[in-house]
Parts: sequence; C-alpha cells; structure tokens
Amino acid sequence: MFSVKPLQNIGNFIPLGRSNSRGKITMGGVMQQKHFVATHGVGHGSWVYYKLKPRIEAAGHRFTPVDLAASGVNEKKLEEVLTLDEYTTPLLEVLASIPENEKVVLIGHSGGGMAAAVGMEKYPEKIAVAVFLNAIMPDSKNRPSYVLEQYSAKTPLDAWLDTQFSTYGCPPITSLLVGPKFISSSLYHLSPVEDQALGALLMRPGSLFIEDLLKADNFTDAKFGSVPRVFVLASEDRVIPPEFQRWMIENNPVKEVKEIKGSDHMPMFSRPDELCQCLVEIAKTYA
Repeated sequence: MFSVKPLQNIGNFIPLGRSNSRGKITMGGVMQQKHFVATHGVGHGSWVYYKLKPRIEAAGHRFTPVDLAASGVNEKKLEEVLTLDEYTTPLLEVLASIPENEKVVLIGHSGGGMAAAVGMEKYPEKIAVAVFLNAIMPDSKNRPSYVLEQYSAKTPLDAWLDTQFSTYGCPPITSLLVGPKFISSSLYHLSPVEDQALGALLMRPGSLFIEDLLKADNFTDAKFGSVPRVFVLASEDRVIPPEFQRWMIENNPVKEVKEIKGSDHMPMFSRPDELCQCLVEIAKTYA
C-alpha cells in the first residue's frame, strides 16, 4: 500500500483513503469522467501502461498513453530527434487536440517528466494538474538542464551497470540503451519477471537531451508554473532514489506529495492497483 510521509516545505499532504481503486468518481450521482494523458521514461513507450490503462478505464475514465518520438511504436529513429521539443512532439499533438473546454491530468514518469514540462509550457490551459510520477521535475528558476545535471552528478557511472552510452548528431547528443542487468537489478527490481522480460524485449535507445537543454530557454512561471503539480514518490526506486525525489520537491515545491510504498522505479508494474487509486484521487481533487 502507499502512504504519505511528512516532508518539510513541500506543499500540502492529504492522506489517501482505502477506497477501491476501481470505484467511480461521482458528483451528485453523475460520474465525472477524467482524461489522463501519460508519458513514459527514456527508452520505454506507451506499452509501460498496459496494466494501468484498463484499471483507469474500469474506474470510468479515459487514459491516453503517448509514444514520444523514437519511442515505443513511433516510427522515427532516435538519430532524427535532436531536441527535447522534437521528442515531445507526439504529446504536444495530443494536447493540441484537447477541446477548449476540457483539461487533462498529465502524467510524466521518470525522464518523461521533462516531456510533461514541455507540455505544461506549451499548453498550460489544457492541463488541470501535472503528476510527476517519480519523475525528473525541472523548475523555472534555473536552466532546464539543472535538475538533470544534479542527477548526473549524484549518480556514479557504475550504477548504470550494463547500460550502453553513445552519441549521435552534430553537435553530439548523448544516448543510452539500458541492458537486462540494469532492468532486473535497478529499473524493475520489484516488478514481476514477466515485466522484466517485456522491458528487455521492447527497450529502444533514448536520450535525455541534456546537451539541448543546456542552451534552452527556462521554463516560465506564467506557463509551466501556472499548472498545479503533484509529485508521487516511489519508496524503493533505485534509479531516481527517494532522497533525490525529495530534493526535487524541495527545489520546486508542489501542491501535494503522495508516496507509493514498496514501489520500484516502475510503479505501473510493481504497484498498479495502488498507482491507479493514487491517480484517481489526484484527479478527484484537482481535475
């Protein structure tokens, strides 16, 4: 199960209830459908939400997972994607298609937090709340690469195990492809072995585009900063450790913090029921 731990200076904390994660949200007896739009982490794709999507839909809501450029079944090759904006194009197309009178719950997982931030900057009026699911969460006071720079500085190279690093493009952009040892020991270490096998089969090379972000304009308070944010901590994450997750929250305080107990880096694999309940409660509060 998941719970909320008190942290200092990181917004309001609301304990999660024990309601069924598949119960429908109602108001005056009429179900209020919410629309969730989700991004994935580096090298992954919309396939990571294969457990969460039917759970969210069984609760009466819409769930749209997005394959970012050169990810999942997206047809682009990584060598064709040179900037974070280009990588985020599929998400921006989804947000652009949202009717003017509707807002979505935007979920950014892992490195997909950066793509979510681009969506917040481009279409703040389309987003009711942004959920950073144990994700990289930038701020508006530093350059966009700042949090990734801090993460890189705190992560020893040997922690990446059999991950393969390379470069492409001119000027060069760093890419990575995680290996099976990193998947089973770090990324998915509490997830079922079937999910570990799935990840090893479907993983593609990816990038965090830090070279692009070093020279990109800051996210703005007027756009990015205008979207309410909730951060969901994964208590047993070995890729973005809880200590670094808390540092990001203190660096850029959010409206609310929730914690999923017993979750590795992939809560949609290791704790799908708890994650579903968590997201539905966030939507009930903010959307």
